[in-house]
Amino acid sequence: MSIEELLHQIHLKKSFLCIGLDVDLNKVPEHLLEEEDPIFSFNKAIIDATHHLAVAYKPNTAFYEAYGLKGWKALQKTIDYLNKNHPDIFTIADAKRGDIGNTSTMYAKAFFEDMNFDSVTVAPYMGSDSVEPFLAFENKLTILLGLTSNIGAFDFQTKEIEGKELYKHVLETSKEWKNSKQLMYVVGATKATYLAEIRKIIPDSFLLVPGVGAQGGSLEEVCKYGMTKDVGLLINSSRGIIYASSDKDFAESAKEKAYQLQQQMEKILKSK
Repeated sequence: MSIEELLHQIHLKKSFLCIGLDVDLNKVPEHLLEEEDPIFSFNKAIIDATHHLAVAYKPNTAFYEAYGLKGWKALQKTIDYLNKNHPDIFTIADAKRGDIGNTSTMYAKAFFEDMNFDSVTVAPYMGSDSVEPFLAFENKLTILLGLTSNIGAFDFQTKEIEGKELYKHVLETSKEWKNSKQLMYVVGATKATYLAEIRKIIPDSFLLVPGVGAQGGSLEEVCKYGMTKDVGLLINSSRGIIYASSDKDFAESAKEKAYQLQQQMEKILKSK
């Protein structure tokens, strides 16, 4: 899916909601544990209940890797289900990969070709030759970690080098990489006030913004500082939606939480 197609879905659904599919079997409703594939059963129910309210889904691969082969099979089934039944949905492999060139190429092939995700999250620490292999894939987007929402972000990302924070060096340098137009960026919702500075460097790039909801990020603050004339935002919510209930009504409860966010987004879009 291209940025233009993503924008079309945002305006069609009046939503820029991304739902994180971070499945922890200790948190899913107990009755699903009797299913042959409880992870996929959970994901399918969430997708069926919320796909008309969201424009993107983001499985964090760690929550699938943790269950070994059965976890990877559930992830494959989930992305296959989305691609077959909801091709209008933007898919994100939240894998945070990044390594020397030939290794990055293999990571990219795994997520872009084998699993057919639209995008993948990538760590920039190793520099251009660890990211450009992802950017070499046509019609795929690479989502670079820019400024994250965790407490440890202050360990490195905001440290000054030659009078400028490290995350700003990352953003500015990434613009010079080959096929950089295929870049999106992760900026945590708990860093909303940094968005004004970030938009001076990447004024038009799409941002994936996790941290709204359970992590305490404010949708209004993120939109105030980060929204562009073309929206430019995907707001991710995971736990706040998918674990809204641990009972048999979990999918309906997830739908209600997603609807509440979508309604806020629609109101913001109208005001902008």
